[in-house]
Amino acid sequence: MNEKIINGNVICDGSIEDVWQAWTTEEGAMTFFAPACKINLQIGGAYEMYFNPDGESGQRGGEGLTILAFQHLKMLSFTWNAPPNIPLVRRQFTSVVIRFEKLNLKQTRCSLFHSGWGEGGEWDEAFEYFSSAWLKVVLPRLVYRFKNGPIDWNNLPDLNNAS
Repeated sequence: MNEKIINGNVICDGSIEDVWQAWTTEEGAMTFFAPACKINLQIGGAYEMYFNPDGESGQRGGEGLTILAFQHLKMLSFTWNAPPNIPLVRRQFTSVVIRFEKLNLKQTRCSLFHSGWGEGGEWDEAFEYFSSAWLKVVLPRLVYRFKNGPIDWNNLPDLNNAS
């Protein structure tokens, strides 16, 4: 049996320290990932992304998520859940691993691996949703952030035409 995994990587025009900070601090994550968040960089610490920060509890996005493991400037792993409109899978968690590779002083490869998927029904729906979300939205926003500056959450860039 083949395990379903979402796998993507991008090259960012930023130092490994800056790309690490973008993923591991609230200030950094709000520049590309979500307009609000809660990050406590320790094992078991919060790794919550609020895509709808004004929503009711349970409707804000990535809530109740935690850091599983990290290795400074090399790897970050955290739990992840489905959006509120996929309720059965939302109550369960998958896992994401981000790996960081210094290419030179001003470029970093950022690789994402998302695994832990079930099969059928909402699991397939969640897998398709996140295949698009990670590879067509989050990782491109990370690249955009390092080329053009932080995402303006009130005026999202057209990533299809971003340079």
